[in-house]
Amino acid sequence: MIHHIFRVLEIVAVLGTVASLAYYILCLYSAARFLGERKAGVGARPRLPAPPISILKPLKGTDPQMYESFRSHCLQDYAEYEIIFGISDAVDPATEFVERLKAEFPQIPIHLVLCGRNLGANTKVSNLAQMLKGAQYEHIVVNDSDIRVEASYLQKVVAPLADPRVGLVTCLYRGVASPSLGSRLESLFVSTDFCAGVLAARLIEGGIHFGLGSTLAFRRRDLAATGGFEALANYLADDYEIGRRIAALGLGIELSGIVVETFLPRYNWKQFLDHQLRWARTIRDSRPGGYAGLAATFGLPWAFLTLIFARGAGWAWVLLGAAIFMRCTVALVVGRMVLQDRQVTNWLTLIPLHDFVAVVVWLIGFRGHSITWRGDSFELKDGRLVRMLPWLHSPAGDGSNSKRPSE
Repeated sequence: MIHHIFRVLEIVAVLGTVASLAYYILCLYSAARFLGERKAGVGARPRLPAPPISILKPLKGTDPQMYESFRSHCLQDYAEYEIIFGISDAVDPATEFVERLKAEFPQIPIHLVLCGRNLGANTKVSNLAQMLKGAQYEHIVVNDSDIRVEASYLQKVVAPLADPRVGLVTCLYRGVASPSLGSRLESLFVSTDFCAGVLAARLIEGGIHFGLGSTLAFRRRDLAATGGFEALANYLADDYEIGRRIAALGLGIELSGIVVETFLPRYNWKQFLDHQLRWARTIRDSRPGGYAGLAATFGLPWAFLTLIFARGAGWAWVLLGAAIFMRCTVALVVGRMVLQDRQVTNWLTLIPLHDFVAVVVWLIGFRGHSITWRGDSFELKDGRLVRMLPWLHSPAGDGSNSKRPSE
C-alpha cells in the first residue's frame, strides 16, 4: 500500500514539475515578446501635443526614501502637470515631505488635500475620490507613495492615451530592497515571480485586463463611466478593479515599456509573511482560477518532491537540474533584462528559499479571509474589505508602508 501511495505521489510530483517547466518556457516567450515590443516601440509612436496631467498620490505614513521618490515626480520632462497629495489625518508624518517639496519646487503646482470623509473601508480609494475633485485636468495618473520614476515617465505613460481605443496604461516595477532577508525575498518575488506572471497572463489572455498600483494612467471620463473611485471604496484590489472595469467598457489596457521602482521596507519575517499572505488572499479573491493555477509555477518544490518520491533516481536529478536552470533563466531574463533589476544576480541563491516559502503561503492563502493592511485588520469578502472590530482582533500590522493592493 505504501509503495502505491509513493508511486501516485511521484507521478503527481512529476506532472507538477513538467507543468512548471512549461510555465517557465511561457514566461521566457512572453518576456521575449515584451522586450521585442518595447524595442520596436521606441520612437514608433508620433510625439503628439502632450495633454496636461493631474498626478494623484494618496499617502498614509512614510516609506523608505520617500522624499527622493516624491522629488522624481518634480523632475519630469513634461510641459504641464500638477501633483495632488491626499491624507486623511492632518498630523500624518508624510505632510512634512510634501511641504518640503513645495518649497523646493515652487514652479510646480503641488497641493495637499485633507480628505475628511470616509467613503469606505479602503482609505486610499476614499482619499482618491476626494482628491480627484480638486484635480484640474482630464488626464489622470495615479501611483503609490513609494514609487520613483525617471524623467520621461509622464511622456511615456500618457502617450498611448492619444489613441481613443486605449483606456488605461499601467507599468511593471522592480523592488529595491532594504538590508533584511524579508525585504530581499519580497524583491525577488516582485522581479522574478510576480512580474513574470503578469507577462505570462498578458500573453495567455491576449492582453492585460487589470491595472497595477505602480501606475494607473487614464482619462477622467473613462473612470467616471465605471462608477468612479466611489464605486471601489470597499475593494482591496482597487488597481485590479479599475483596470477590469475600464476593460469592460471595451477599451484596451496597455502595459508601458517603462519600469518604475518601489522601495521596500525592512521587513522582519512576520512582516514579510503577513504581507505575502495579504497579497495571496487578495489574488485568490480577485482571480480564483489564476490563484489555483499558481500550482503550476512551483517548479523547484515539485522537482524536489519528485527526487524524494523517486528515491534519488538519476532521471529525477536531471529533472531537478532542468527546473533549477529554467527557474534561474526566468529570473535573469525577467529580472535583469525586462526590469533592469541589478539585485537579482546577487540573490539567485535565495530563490529556493523564496519558492518553498511561496508554496506555504499559497497553501495557507486558500483558507481564511483576514488580512492586515497598514496596521488595520480586515476581513475579505468577495474582494471587498470589512473592517474588523478592535476588540475581536488585535491588529498586528504588516509593517509595510509600501503600495501593493494586489498587493
